[in-house]
Amino acid sequence: MSEERIYLYPVWIRLWHLFNAVLCLLLIITGISMQFSNPQFPLIRFSVAVSIHNIVGITLCVNYLLFFIGNFVTSNGKYYKVIFPGFASRLKTQFRYYTFGMFKKETIPFPINTERKFNPLQQVTYVGAMYFLTPIVMFSGWALLYPEVIPVRIFQSSGLHLIDLIHITAAFLISMFMIIHIYFCTIGKSPLSNFKSLIDGYHDTH
Repeated sequence: MSEERIYLYPVWIRLWHLFNAVLCLLLIITGISMQFSNPQFPLIRFSVAVSIHNIVGITLCVNYLLFFIGNFVTSNGKYYKVIFPGFASRLKTQFRYYTFGMFKKETIPFPINTERKFNPLQQVTYVGAMYFLTPIVMFSGWALLYPEVIPVRIFQSSGLHLIDLIHITAAFLISMFMIIHIYFCTIGKSPLSNFKSLIDGYHDTH
């Protein structure tokens, strides 16, 4: 096998990623439909959107649990472990590369290998999305599914309203993460090479 190809994405990661992408898109579409529902011109009829959103949300929770367990029992979890000494400096270096060095064809400061799948900027955003924002969306979603468990008042505000606001805010941030994630996937050996990696599991290095 050529040294320019690294087997980085095992089958379970590729399947999980596919299901996660489809589920997230369905949640975004149904969530937008509910948020901006118009009885005369609905994107999806409100009652249908609610049912789909709930079913897909529960499915996403199961899919996330598989991701969490997979990271715990396989070597994939090591990519999410942040090494804090010198992290700020590495983050600054990677940010400079994305905003300047990349356009000057400079050498990639943190090339992908079997021990490092994410550069510092990717790592902090992926950890934030998968271990912070996603749990917030899930727990707030379950609370909205069973509103009787939500306190009537939280911080002098309606408990239901506050949980809904948290759910929507976290979901919006994840949606932004997905858009940025798709864009950065085009930054590779070729615009489609990173997408191809999720088919055969191999990453083509620069």
